[in-house]
Amino acid sequence: MNQNEIRQAILDGKTALGIELGSTRIKAVLIGADYEPIASGGHTWENRYENGIWTYSQNDIWSGLQDCYRDLAENVRSKYGVTPERFSAIGFSAMMHGYLPFDEKGGLLVPFRTWRNTTTQKAAEQLSELFQFNIPMRWSIAHLYQAILNGEPHVSSVRYLTTLSGYLHWKLTGRRVLGVGDASGMFPIDSQTGTFDCRMIGQFDELVAPHGYPWKLEELLPQVLSAGDDAGVLTEEGARLLDPTGTLRAGIPVCPPEGDAGTGMVATNSVAVRTGNVSAGTSIFAMAVLEKKLSRMHMEIDMVTTPSGEPVAMVHCNNCTSEINAWADLFLELADLLGVKSDMGSLLTALNRRSLEGDADCGGLVLYNYLSGEPMTGLENGSPLLYRGPESRFTLANFMRAQMYSAVAALSVGMRILREEDIAMDRFMGHGGFFKTPGVGQRYMAAAMNCPVTVMETAGEGGAWGMALLAHYAANRASGETLADYLEKRVFARMQMTTMQPDPADVKGFAEFLARYEAGLAVEKAAAALI
Repeated sequence: MNQNEIRQAILDGKTALGIELGSTRIKAVLIGADYEPIASGGHTWENRYENGIWTYSQNDIWSGLQDCYRDLAENVRSKYGVTPERFSAIGFSAMMHGYLPFDEKGGLLVPFRTWRNTTTQKAAEQLSELFQFNIPMRWSIAHLYQAILNGEPHVSSVRYLTTLSGYLHWKLTGRRVLGVGDASGMFPIDSQTGTFDCRMIGQFDELVAPHGYPWKLEELLPQVLSAGDDAGVLTEEGARLLDPTGTLRAGIPVCPPEGDAGTGMVATNSVAVRTGNVSAGTSIFAMAVLEKKLSRMHMEIDMVTTPSGEPVAMVHCNNCTSEINAWADLFLELADLLGVKSDMGSLLTALNRRSLEGDADCGGLVLYNYLSGEPMTGLENGSPLLYRGPESRFTLANFMRAQMYSAVAALSVGMRILREEDIAMDRFMGHGGFFKTPGVGQRYMAAAMNCPVTVMETAGEGGAWGMALLAHYAANRASGETLADYLEKRVFARMQMTTMQPDPADVKGFAEFLARYEAGLAVEKAAAALI
C-alpha cells in the first residue's frame, strides 16, 4: 500500500488495531489490508513488588493503555496527516495467567497477582494430582485455590475471575469473555467442546464444597470464545477509557481477547496442527500444536491451546543465550585490551559463524549455561560450567558450538517427551536472538529438534502484530475460512522465509553432545550446591 492508500484506509476505518500488554512494554500495532504494520505506539512500564506480591496497579494498567494509544494516534498523524477515528476491528492481548478476582459490583478484591508470583506451589501440586493434568503455579486456578488454602476472606466475595486481557475487554465492551488461548492458562480446556473442562470443574467444586462458598466455579469464569467469534463492540464508556480525547468512535468490533502465547503463535504462523514455534532469547520455549492428546500427564509440559482451540504442548526452559552473551562480553574486554575495536553485534556474528567450523559433537566439550535453576533437568539452582577431558579438542570453534548446543539442550530434553509420545511435527518457526545470525542458530535448532526450522527474514512486530491479525481475521475472514488457512494462504504467503532441514551429521553430533550433557548433570548439580 502506498501513502495515499494508507491514508484513505485510515479515514475509511479499514485498518485493524492490536494492543498487547507485555511484562515491560505495552505495544500497539496498526495494520492495513496487506497485513503489514503501518503505524505503532508504545508505553514502557514495570511490575511492582508490594507486600510480597508482583503486581501492576489498576491505575498503571489504564494510564499505560491510554498512553500507548495516544502514542499510536500521534504516530499515525505524523506519518499520514490524519487522526484515526475508527477501525475495522480492535483486539487486546496481554501476559497470560495470574489472578484478577472481582466482587458483584465489579470491584477488584485484591491487587492483581501476575504470572510471576510463585506462591501457589501447594495449590498447583494438589490440583495437578486431582485433575491428572499439569497445573503450573502461574495459572489462575492455582491462585484461586491457594487463596482458599490460605483462608483469605475475600474468596467468598468473588463473583468474576479473569486475566488481564479479559479485564480490559470487559471494561471496554461490557462482555465477560476470553479467547480460548488465554482461557487455557486459567483452567484446562476440553478441545472437543472448545471451553473449560466440565469434568474438572466438577472435581474442583467437590474439592472446595466443605468451605461453603456461595458460588460454583463455572459462575466465576468468563465465556470462552475462539478466534473470529463475535466478542462485542467498543462501548461509549470503553471508547473514552481508551481515548480520553473523545476522538475514537464507539461501535467498533472488538475480537476475542488473547494471551501473549497465542499472539506469538499467530505472529509466527504456528497455529496449524503439526506446526510449532520456538522462542529463544534469555529463556527458551517451544509450542507444538498437537493432532492428538498426550497419553498421560507430564509435569514438564504445559498444555494450552491456539486461539482457535487446538491443543498445544509447551516446553519452557529458564536458560538460553545469557551465558553466550557473558562470554562475548569477556571477548570484547580482551579485544579492547589488544586495541581492537568491535561491538557486541559484530562479535556475536563472528563467534556464531566460527562455531560452524567446529566438530559435530563439539570435540568432546560439555557446557552448562545455567545462570539459574533449570526445572526441565531437575536443577533447583544453576552454576555455569565447562568440562573438557584430556582428549577433548579445545578450539574456539568447538567452544562456541558447545555454547550454542548448550543453549538448546534443556529444550531438547523436554521435547524428547513429545517424540516418545510419537508426536509428529512438520515445521518449527524460530524467533528470538538465538536466530539472529543467519543459518547458525537455525541449523543447530533443526539438529536439536530433528525437524525443519523456518525463520522469517523480516520479523514482524511481535505479539501486538499477532493481535492485529486476529482482529483483522475477525472482521474480514471468508465464510468457513480457518485461522490456519487465513495465516498460511493470506498473511504469510508472500513473506520471505528460509527453512533448514536437519543435517544428519549435526543430528548425530548433537545426540553425542546431549548424552555427555545428561551424564554430567550430577556434576552440575554438585557444583551449584557446593561452590
